[in-house]
Amino acid sequence: MIEAVLFDLDGTLLDHDAAAEAAVLAGVAAELAEPSGHRPDGEPAPGAPEFDQDEVLRFWRRVERTEYDRYLAGELTVQEQRRARAVALAAHLGLGPWSAERADAWFAGYLRCYRASWRAYPDVPDAVRELGAGRRLGVITNGEGAIQRSKLHAIGLGALAPHTTASGECGRPKPDPAIFHLACRTLGTDPARTAYVGDRLDLDARAATAAGLLGIWLDRTPAPGAEPPADVPRVRSLAEVAALLA
Repeated sequence: MIEAVLFDLDGTLLDHDAAAEAAVLAGVAAELAEPSGHRPDGEPAPGAPEFDQDEVLRFWRRVERTEYDRYLAGELTVQEQRRARAVALAAHLGLGPWSAERADAWFAGYLRCYRASWRAYPDVPDAVRELGAGRRLGVITNGEGAIQRSKLHAIGLGALAPHTTASGECGRPKPDPAIFHLACRTLGTDPARTAYVGDRLDLDARAATAAGLLGIWLDRTPAPGAEPPADVPRVRSLAEVAALLA
């Protein structure tokens, strides 16, 4: 019997991609409209020139994943990975080399827009309420604890903040089994009686399974014709999790 449910945060409870996309597009539009910078307010400037939004987003996703993985590996600090992403984007857009100060200023504007765009997925409130009836709930997240808990408060899930295990605090990011075991100890549950739901097949579902939990893959945007994995259960919405655990 499953006595506790742990969730991933970004991509599972909070729509990180939508918030990040809004922020980077606003930041690029403002930068191209006013190349001297100095107004990284996260809002597009009036009369901003056209640019290939899809191409910019594809590049941003790649550099975000690359630099964030370096942060998780201990190669960069939070500030350094942010700076690296801004510098890479500026070079990609042909804006020339940016100083650390210029990159930090742009990223500050990006963060303002990103935070203003935090939203829970529509299926989150009902699923959390249903899964929390008689079960303990918590969060496991790769990131800095203060930032990740502020996301939970912003999307109406502040009750989960005290039960959040963040890699920036424990030093053991997913897929390390240690972060899953620490989260279970924090909740006072046995891994074998704990489910974990996340949007990344290997980093979340399979890693949780390897740690002795019931790993569940939340595949919100399944590829056409893709078969579900044989080793972990797949759901397409958090609304399906309660029935899976019944």
